[in-house]
Amino acid sequence: MRVVRSNRVSPSLRSNDRGRASLAWRIGRPVRVIPALFLAAHGLLPHVLARHAALVSLGFLILAPLLAGAACLGRSLGRGAQGWRMLALSMALWAGGMAANVPAAPAPGSSSGESSLSMLLFVLYGVPIIFIAASPRHEAWSVRLVDAALALALGMLFFVYTFAVPAMAGTNPLGEASLRLMFDIENLFIAGFALLRFSTSHARAERDMFGAVTVFAFLYMVTAGYMNHMQADSDYGGPVDLVIDLPFLALLALAMARPRRADDAYHAPPGRDRFVQAISPLMLPVTLLVVSAALLGAHSAWAVAGFATATLVYGARNVLAHMRNLAERDRLERLAQIDGLTGLPNRRCFDETLQREWSRGRRAGTGMALLMIDIDHFKLLNDTLGHSEGDRRLRDVAVQISRCATRATDLVARYGGEEFVAILPSSDAWHASQLAEIMRASVFNLDLPSPSQARRITVSIGVAHIARINEDDPEHLLAAADAALYEAKRSGRNAVRTSGQAKGLSDLD
Repeated sequence: MRVVRSNRVSPSLRSNDRGRASLAWRIGRPVRVIPALFLAAHGLLPHVLARHAALVSLGFLILAPLLAGAACLGRSLGRGAQGWRMLALSMALWAGGMAANVPAAPAPGSSSGESSLSMLLFVLYGVPIIFIAASPRHEAWSVRLVDAALALALGMLFFVYTFAVPAMAGTNPLGEASLRLMFDIENLFIAGFALLRFSTSHARAERDMFGAVTVFAFLYMVTAGYMNHMQADSDYGGPVDLVIDLPFLALLALAMARPRRADDAYHAPPGRDRFVQAISPLMLPVTLLVVSAALLGAHSAWAVAGFATATLVYGARNVLAHMRNLAERDRLERLAQIDGLTGLPNRRCFDETLQREWSRGRRAGTGMALLMIDIDHFKLLNDTLGHSEGDRRLRDVAVQISRCATRATDLVARYGGEEFVAILPSSDAWHASQLAEIMRASVFNLDLPSPSQARRITVSIGVAHIARINEDDPEHLLAAADAALYEAKRSGRNAVRTSGQAKGLSDLD
């Protein structure tokens, strides 16, 4: 009797590293020939060696998943390596489960069923596949570690359920039917997980892998259902054993198939993509709860342990995922306020900081200074030396002027183009002018080549100051600093001017 050939899911097909992955797997004809020759040999040799038919057939049933696993290892040399390696591990576990039946094979007609070791390996076989299907690779390692623990707990509870039902010797038809049903449920979960991941995989390598997993999972689900429900009493060595080969040979063919080019990423409909992302964290806990519920009658303690594990571990996973999301949000917010070229705070950060410091100074009754800094003759530099050289000069100046602002409360930002700005909270006019002069001299002393008459990069700086903030809007301070900057340019550049010296605006560069 063969009640326990179940819980399968499996490998995949594609890796796109044309150098390494195509190694021995860029073959076309063997993809079709090897499975066909394997089936022919499996059908013929047990008939020729009739006295040892069971052992011979078991040998083929062990070899089929091993060949599929070897093909998966070959594909793991390219992209998506982790998924292929996990599939290879699953194939090895399934082959081990079948190999554990070899000692009982010489006893045809026996109804002892599968051995305990065989059952354990058959159950554990599904764990790596469930893990790769239910735990996306983009998750943090800590979250994936929790997913691995859930997958392992699921496998162990399923194993407990298997031996909680007194069907191993075929003495309880009701328990035997319940065991078959549990295998069907497990296989259905695995196939469903694989299909969901395949339907939303974007990268070609990952999509090919989950495509292979899905094909294997559904083939195995049908095969296991047929063997468990229609051929449960058949002995090893008969022609029906060839049916068991089919999912593994299909996987072998898919893993050996020539990888396709990865220049066409697939984009799932946004609604489906969001739905799968939302339910993915629930896959493992829900499956664990279903298996735990099935254990309530026979093993209440294990059922309660399963419920507690699903609840607590899922909660821990949510906490870890939420912490990761918060960290990612903070990172993106920081990036959104940084100028990509110079590394200084950008215009958005400047506007927010100015408004915040302005409001704070207004409440505290303190003042503020503002510096507007412009690189002289920058358009001439770009036109003469090229934009790449201009970008380098922008970075050099940005580093130099930011080093001059040593107070923690000061902010130097890129205002736009070749203009920079500095916010100096609680600073008086004299200190602001001194800092502006230090910045001007520091850039001048860099002696950066320029096509201007000065033959070096220089900056002009406008300084504006307010002793006590009593207005709602800092626009007047900005306008005063801008006017002072244009006065510095009007007076010959490479100069510092304060808002009190500004006479008017000009169109100078």
